[in-house]
Amino acid sequence: MNTESPSDERVRPLPVRVVALIATLGGLLFGFDTGVISGALPFLKHPTDAGGLGLTDAEEGLVTSALPAGAAIGALIVGGLADRLGRRTMLLWLAALFLVGALGTAFAPDLTVLVAMRFVLGLAVGGASATVPIYLAEMAPADRRGSIVAIDQVMIVTGQLLAYTSNAAIAELTHHAASWRLMLALASLPAVALWIGMRAMPDSPRWYVARGREPEARHVLLRLQTDDVEHQLDAVRATLRAERAAGSAKLAELRRPWVLKIVVMGFSLSLIQQITGVNAIMYYAPTILASTGLGTNAALTATITNGVVSVLASLLGLVLVRVLARKRLLLLGHCLIVASLAGIGVLSVVTQGTGATWLVLALMLVFLVGQQGSVSPVTWVMLSEIFPLRIRGLGVGFSVLGNWVTNTLISFSFPILLGTVGLGPVFAAFAVINVVAMVLAQRFLPETSTQTLEEIEEALREPVGVST
Repeated sequence: MNTESPSDERVRPLPVRVVALIATLGGLLFGFDTGVISGALPFLKHPTDAGGLGLTDAEEGLVTSALPAGAAIGALIVGGLADRLGRRTMLLWLAALFLVGALGTAFAPDLTVLVAMRFVLGLAVGGASATVPIYLAEMAPADRRGSIVAIDQVMIVTGQLLAYTSNAAIAELTHHAASWRLMLALASLPAVALWIGMRAMPDSPRWYVARGREPEARHVLLRLQTDDVEHQLDAVRATLRAERAAGSAKLAELRRPWVLKIVVMGFSLSLIQQITGVNAIMYYAPTILASTGLGTNAALTATITNGVVSVLASLLGLVLVRVLARKRLLLLGHCLIVASLAGIGVLSVVTQGTGATWLVLALMLVFLVGQQGSVSPVTWVMLSEIFPLRIRGLGVGFSVLGNWVTNTLISFSFPILLGTVGLGPVFAAFAVINVVAMVLAQRFLPETSTQTLEEIEEALREPVGVST
């Protein structure tokens, strides 16, 4: 039950950084649950009598892809639920799902249960990816909104780093094939922390106003130490009136060429962000390094560097996306990605999969600089810019769905391809695909960094004289 009351005699301050720290535990869980599987997979491949589940290459892909498959559905359904139930209530339910999924995977007796519980985790991950940024945006003051919302992306890669680090530590300390159970169980700790933390949080002022509960909205703004509370309430009311006047977009909107063009553009951005192969590296880094001749425990330890570089590159991306033109930054990132993918492919063919471990690791780190410092931040910033208000929900929904579906396909097929044709041809194919993506992006994507949202919308609309 929410403990907030607008009639409290003394208003207890609630710094927005505290709100961000607690809410972005959802982002941390997102990162941890997507990253932890990389360390569990080598142990899951051990026979059942040794403590594993005897996974084949196809089953390995199935276990990994179950999470993004669930996330695609979670991202689709949670937005509407959060509007009805509230962002805070939704995050409490998501924390419970994270807990059930973590413990369910850790104690899974067989492949079927493991896949089902990974799907449950995916529902929570997809829900968190949709809910946490909205909650942060609605709680943060306007002048700090960008930096507060960006914390979620940093927490996602921090969660991946924690997963890699805990994987390596558990593998080194336990020396047992059943180590995967402890690796997966650790995700229950931040899930409990998220549930406890959100119990002490209010819902967002915007949600309270939308539900006709303005005294509670005013109380939250006072707790957040917002300047000119009444002015902020007026701004929220005006935004809600504009949204209601615009109405929600329907699928019929896609009949309009300019709307379809923007939706295709957003879907393409999400596709580009995934076909770099980023999640093949994030999910399967120890498997990739092991294929070059490195032992399992050493591969898990080496993977920690991926997490460190991802965090640092994400922080760098926060700066670069503010100072460089979007397409120029995207081009820079794609060049690093193509060079690193091609390098890994050539090394793997020349060395026949052995003797190039550290060069492969170095190229993976170059890849992550290009991905986390360029492609990913540009993708999410442009998705927030290109959709006008009326089609924002529809457009972002299609884009997020495309992102998770592509993630699912790549994470399922990668171990099968790795076992069938080897590391070299797989990464060479990724390199070629990314050259095509780079050329198409530079040719067809608009440059949005110097334009207002209104100018972007005007540029993407149909020519003057065509009915919209």
